[in-house]
Amino acid sequence: QEDLESIHSEEDDPLFSNLDLFLFTLIIGLIVYWFMSRKKAEPIPEMPMTRETSFIEKMKKTGRNIVVFYGSQTGTAEEFANRLSKDAQRYGMKGMAADPEEYDMCELSRLSEIDNSLAIFCMATYGEGDPTDNAQDFYDWLQEHDGELDGVNYTVFALGNKTYEHYNAMGVYVDKRLEELGAKRVFDLGMGDDDGNLEEDFVTWREQFWPAMCEHFGVEASGEDSSIRQYELKEHNDINMNKVYTGELGRLKSFDIQKPPFDSKNPFLAPVTVNRKLNKAGDRYLMHLELDITGSKMRYDSGDHVAVYPTNDTTIVTKLGQVLGVDLDTVISLNNLDEESNKKHPFPCPTTYRTALTHYLDIMHPPRTNVLYELAQYATDIKDQENMRKMASSSPEGKALYQSFVLEDHRNILAILEDIPSLRPPIDHLCELLPRLQARYYSIASSSKVHPNSIHVCAVLVEYTTRTGRLTKGVATNWLKNKVAGDNGHKSIVPMYIRKSQFRLPFKASNPVIMIGPGTGIAPFIGFVQERGWLKEQGKEVGETVLYFGCRHKNEDYLYQEELEEAEKKGVITQLNVAFSRDQEQKVYVQHLLRANKEDLWRQIHKDNAHIYICGDARNMARDVQTAFYEIIEELGGVTRAQATDYIKKLMTKGRYSQDVWS
Repeated sequence: QEDLESIHSEEDDPLFSNLDLFLFTLIIGLIVYWFMSRKKAEPIPEMPMTRETSFIEKMKKTGRNIVVFYGSQTGTAEEFANRLSKDAQRYGMKGMAADPEEYDMCELSRLSEIDNSLAIFCMATYGEGDPTDNAQDFYDWLQEHDGELDGVNYTVFALGNKTYEHYNAMGVYVDKRLEELGAKRVFDLGMGDDDGNLEEDFVTWREQFWPAMCEHFGVEASGEDSSIRQYELKEHNDINMNKVYTGELGRLKSFDIQKPPFDSKNPFLAPVTVNRKLNKAGDRYLMHLELDITGSKMRYDSGDHVAVYPTNDTTIVTKLGQVLGVDLDTVISLNNLDEESNKKHPFPCPTTYRTALTHYLDIMHPPRTNVLYELAQYATDIKDQENMRKMASSSPEGKALYQSFVLEDHRNILAILEDIPSLRPPIDHLCELLPRLQARYYSIASSSKVHPNSIHVCAVLVEYTTRTGRLTKGVATNWLKNKVAGDNGHKSIVPMYIRKSQFRLPFKASNPVIMIGPGTGIAPFIGFVQERGWLKEQGKEVGETVLYFGCRHKNEDYLYQEELEEAEKKGVITQLNVAFSRDQEQKVYVQHLLRANKEDLWRQIHKDNAHIYICGDARNMARDVQTAFYEIIEELGGVTRAQATDYIKKLMTKGRYSQDVWS
């Protein structure tokens, strides 16, 4: 009290002392800081708070009774799921496509709470019988879950490729496991084979599936076969161009301001430091590229894959704009008509038609039947309309027409528009229907022990002339070929991320390795050889390192010849076996060399615990190599073919027989 009085009585004293001013300023500063940081932090939790993880609650809220889950690596299973969920409308039902990664799959047991409900699973198999990345958690849940799924109706359509060892393994497993957990299969498992005609397999299954569902649920088709739009067009006439996507896959401006971690939604822009032709001669073009990942904090192991996001040929994009008579630089958004959908746009929006057709949409793949069916309404010639609808049907005549006109003639959407002049659809509907342009995966051809800041890629240029006389170029390989390495101020960059693989060198360096990789199948083995060389330099005990490589001619396409011969000279490669298939009258392939070295191979596998690796073509090579192993085991192990098959299966289970193959 006295202090207060003395302050008021002494007029000469300042109102606040320096200490008071300091404390006052500090308090104000803290309040401002707290307020600002609170304000900044507010928008962050927005996404998780609004995302509904219960698909059951979402279905109830929006009056849906069909949920279509997809396990998709390249977008096809997602595409099929969207088609099935759209179909439901024609049968007085309501469907939703769902990514199992986004929802709590424990909720599956609650599906019976919804009348006339059904879960459809479009499941693709990836690699060696594995689930796709987005279905991994669901797969783990199925394996661990013991609960009851009584009253849950389901069906499965599997997507795979017959040339692979574990054909449709994921779809088959989901189908079998759901039944074991008490769910009721209401329609037979569909098997889609991409080595044959995946689209035809799906259409045939779908045409039988819906009538069976109508019978099961006691409903009738509405007969409305008209196209149902999923998105509506909004043109932006006056928009800040800083808010427009220019090719980014997730966060706006993520290509301008790069922030780790880097993944499929946030690729790293890697500069190309080397781009050279690998083969000395011949009519093919094989290339070696090196991508600089300095500062990305990305780590890779030998055997991993690098995923790259290519862009479409600008000439084709421009031609599409001309044929459809549109200004490709119009800024647009395609907004989902279903406001409850997690998928607000088919690709990042707002953007321009040019960006969408260059970065986001697959304009080179022959369009699927649903695209033709929905576009048919825009053909002014009735005959064209009929033909397009026929191609989308499951009639033998329609299937044959689609097979010949679209698939065998390799007609992309531009070729279809050029060859059906009466067909001029609105570009926004075309953009809605075309599938997303996907990342391309390449085996990494380097070891991070030797090249921690560089990823090497080995690829063959895809280029061919179709029956219609059109020159067709592979999207990714042509795009990569033109990525000139240079330091003249302009760096060629490749949006990329790393995909982990099970294709791994043995944990014990003393284990022998047998590597079989003809053509570009050599890629991961360049990394393996580099790593074994590095381990040797570190003084580690390194087992036998045996390589089987194959190409057409020694003087044309013997890839990495100098590097391989140098590794052999240093004793890193203990045995280098090369098959030149066309340098003599009789064709010689890697499997012939395996048979010639059968005693050695049998010792390495049976006595020395060798690990076998196969990389390259799945359709012929991988199959022929496996047959050669069966024969060697049969003969030298003195067993039957069935026992030899079983022997290889056991090696696969132990991780001693690994394949990285493509079709």
